[in-house]
Amino acid sequence: MSRRLGISLGVLAIVLVGASILGARGRLSWLPAALGGNTADAKAWSAPRTAWGDPDLQGIYNYGTSTPLQRPRQVGDKQVLSDDEATQLQSNLAYRLDRDRRDGGAQADVSRSYNDAWMDPNRKRLTADKRTSLIVDPPDGRIPARVERKLTPEQEKIRVEADLSTRRFNTGFQESYKDMDVGNRCIIRRRNEGGGHPYLPAIYNNMAQIFQAPGYVVIYAEMIHFARIIPVDGRPALPDNVETWLGDPRGHWEGNTLVVETRNFISPDGVGRTGVVYGNANPKTFRIVERFTRVGPETVNYEVTMSDPETWTRPFTIMVPWNKTNEQIYEYQCQELNYDMFHWLDGAREREKRGEKFDPNAPDARGGGGDEG
Repeated sequence: MSRRLGISLGVLAIVLVGASILGARGRLSWLPAALGGNTADAKAWSAPRTAWGDPDLQGIYNYGTSTPLQRPRQVGDKQVLSDDEATQLQSNLAYRLDRDRRDGGAQADVSRSYNDAWMDPNRKRLTADKRTSLIVDPPDGRIPARVERKLTPEQEKIRVEADLSTRRFNTGFQESYKDMDVGNRCIIRRRNEGGGHPYLPAIYNNMAQIFQAPGYVVIYAEMIHFARIIPVDGRPALPDNVETWLGDPRGHWEGNTLVVETRNFISPDGVGRTGVVYGNANPKTFRIVERFTRVGPETVNYEVTMSDPETWTRPFTIMVPWNKTNEQIYEYQCQELNYDMFHWLDGAREREKRGEKFDPNAPDARGGGGDEG
């Protein structure tokens, strides 16, 4: 089985008792110069350049952290943890996220089947600035409200079937390969998870390598081992009718910052119950703008703004520090012919032979869908 196991950052928000921070790009002056590195070193440091004159972002980075995506509601307007709060929280995390524990009964034991040997230790650490959310805009540290609209009969039919597909997967009654999403099938990283763009922390494989060549920047992600080839030579974007899994990225330099705008994401039609667009937004109108800024010898600030007028009431921005590492990125051995597909479908048919029936209202029907096995 592959080194695979997704996790929702929303679960971590339950664990955390922190708070939030900030504003959008241009209003983040209160942040440390280097979110993950040594600030004293950063003050005497100047950004390096490649042989052809572009800012040099190259290296292997880890973006793992336990800082939640959204600010937990129970902390109100608090923006930053105190030193004592951060120390206590990390101590609590070390216990709560320990997957070698054997308390909690059989179900808890099964949920920890991938033990700590598989996990990224950085998942137990807060960002260096002790922020209470990775979202920096809106100021409340929360994802904006979704746009409400009345669905057409055809859209409602699609929504109902997608919901049933998720429930079939969650309860182990998959009818076909389409009940397994693109992540389960090792096609590409699914929406809302680390390894894709946006690059968001998960419980493991929080690593990426940046390569550069004249006219190009390449970002190679550890999770499901894909590489984004980003032109920075000013070429025009692809026509709107050309869609790809990773979208069509176009980059340019603003001072020492690499700015990448990506659109033209593939629609999930016919490939399973989920696509790769964050938040299940509309691939036709979804836009993502990423900013990579090397702020110290060991740190790149990764700031990403996502917008879709069909999905959210306003854009929102996330900032995640990428910290340089001497670790090696290993191949993530995952392919669509993985045995999981056979085991899931075979297991569902075996259960039906025993007289078991799919219950869309079973307690586990709604939760946990989409995690890789």
